[in-house]
Amino acid sequence: MNLNQITVDVADIPRARAFYQRLGLELIVSSDHYARFLCPGGTTLSIHRADPPRPGGTGLYFECDDLDARVARLKADGIVFDSDPVDQRWLWREAWLRDPDGNRLCLYFAGDNRVDPPWRVAGSNGTA
Repeated sequence: MNLNQITVDVADIPRARAFYQRLGLELIVSSDHYARFLCPGGTTLSIHRADPPRPGGTGLYFECDDLDARVARLKADGIVFDSDPVDQRWLWREAWLRDPDGNRLCLYFAGDNRVDPPWRVAGSNGTA
């Protein structure tokens, strides 16, 4: 597994988008409720509008090339999932679970769509 995507709940997308761009992150996806940035080293950070942002709203994303098989193995080992692997409209396949303290974890597979989705912001160059 590779930790390479983190999603943070925010109250105001334009304000948060401007903040992360000022930090030097490259905007690669943008909408009224969501934005994703490419960080130095290739990790991506996304912001998601929540009203209001909730404690524990941050999600840790672990990409797995073998998502379905890994989820099956973990379930066989007694790990409880909130959701089985599901194809999402944003072209990722995701399964959600929680750690013992309730923090949200996503095991997923996105392939090229993590950094280069069909709706990538025009003019972004793929480097951070």
